[in-house]
Amino acid sequence: MREEKVVVCLCMFVRRRSPRSPTLPAQPLTSVFYLFRDSPQRRAALALEPGAPARYALYGMDELAHRGWAVRHNLKPAAPGRAATIAGATMKRGVEAAGGYGGDFATVLASLREANRADVILSTVDTVGIPLMLLARARAVRTPFVYVAIGLPERIARLRSRRVETAYAKAYSEHEADSLHAWLRDRGSDVPVTFVPFGVDVDAFRPGDAALDIDVVSVGADPHRDFELLLVVARALPKVRFLVVTNREHARLLGARPPNVSVEIELPFEQMRDRLARARVVALPVSDNSYSGATTVLLQAMALEKPVVVTRTAAIATGYGLVDGENVRLSMPGDAGTFSAAVESLLADELHARRLGLRARGTVESALGWSVFVDGLEARLRAAVRARTPGSNARAE
Repeated sequence: MREEKVVVCLCMFVRRRSPRSPTLPAQPLTSVFYLFRDSPQRRAALALEPGAPARYALYGMDELAHRGWAVRHNLKPAAPGRAATIAGATMKRGVEAAGGYGGDFATVLASLREANRADVILSTVDTVGIPLMLLARARAVRTPFVYVAIGLPERIARLRSRRVETAYAKAYSEHEADSLHAWLRDRGSDVPVTFVPFGVDVDAFRPGDAALDIDVVSVGADPHRDFELLLVVARALPKVRFLVVTNREHARLLGARPPNVSVEIELPFEQMRDRLARARVVALPVSDNSYSGATTVLLQAMALEKPVVVTRTAAIATGYGLVDGENVRLSMPGDAGTFSAAVESLLADELHARRLGLRARGTVESALGWSVFVDGLEARLRAAVRARTPGSNARAE
C-alpha cells in the first residue's frame, strides 16, 4: 500500500493577481497547473492509464481533463535543477529560522514559470502550498491559486512568532476550515476558506463476492493512525484475527505484537482493496487531531459495504453524514474499551454488521461519490479564475 497521508479537509485559499500584472482576457480560461508534493504514490499513479482507481491520488486531474480543462503538473522525470535546489534550501532555512514552517521551496521554484502560465494553480498539500503562499506574497506567483490544506492548524500552532503568524495569515474538514477561519480572521486576513468533503469512486469500490476470511482489517499509513490502540484491542480479543496494512515506518513502531495480529507492508493499490474486501470488519483507530479521520480508507470501506469502526476525530465528526450505529460505529480517541466492544459486537452480530454496511454504501452513493468531490473542487477553481478576470464581481470561495 502506498498511501502517504489521508485527506480529510480541503480548505481553499485563493490568491488574486497583483494589480501590476498584465491585463487578462475577459473570458475565463480553463488551464490548471497541479502542484503536487513529490512522492512514490503520486508518481505511481501518474504512470497508470487515466481512469485507473489508484489515480484518485491525483485530486481529480483525469476528471478535469475530461471536462475540458487543460491540465499540467509539476512531477516531471527530472528533479529540480541545481539553482532551484540551492535557492529553495536557502529560503527554507530562512523561513524556519524566523519561526515558520518551510516546506519544499525547491519544487515550487522549479515550477514557477509553467505555473504562472496557467489560469489557476491547484496546490495539493501544505508541503508545497505554504512555499507557494509565501512566494505569492513576495509577488513571484502571478497566478491565482487554490490551496488544499491538510493539517494546517497543526502546523500554524507551531509557528514561533507573531510576525511570522501575520505573514502567513496575510499571504493566504469542516472543523479544520472553522479553525483556519478563526486563525486568519484574528490576524486580519479575509482569505476565503471552504470545506470540501473527500469522495470515493463507488464503481472502483463496489461490493463483490470475496470470501470474508479476515476478521478485522486496518489499513493506513498517515502519522495519526493509532495502531497502538489496535494492539490493545487485539490483546483483548485473542481469538480474533487482525491484519494491519501499513508502511514500513508504522510496522517498525508496532514492535512486539500479539500472535493474532499480522502485518503487510507497502501493498499495491489493488491488493489493498482486496484486503478490505475480505474483511468482516474494518477497524480504523486514529489519534486525536484536526484533520485526519482515516477518511480515504473509511470511505473506501463504506463503499464496499463494510461495517467500519472508526475514531470520532474532529475531522469526521461533521460534514460526512456519519451516525454511530446507523452507517458506522464511532469511538472516542484513545478509548480502547469502547473500540474493542464495537468490534466484538459487529463480529458477533452478522445481521447488524450487514445492515451497517448496506447503509454505509448508501451514504457514500448519495453524497460522497468521487464526482461530487470533483464538482466541489472544480467550482473553487472556476471561482479563482473568475476572481482574476477584469470586470468580474465574483468573489472566490
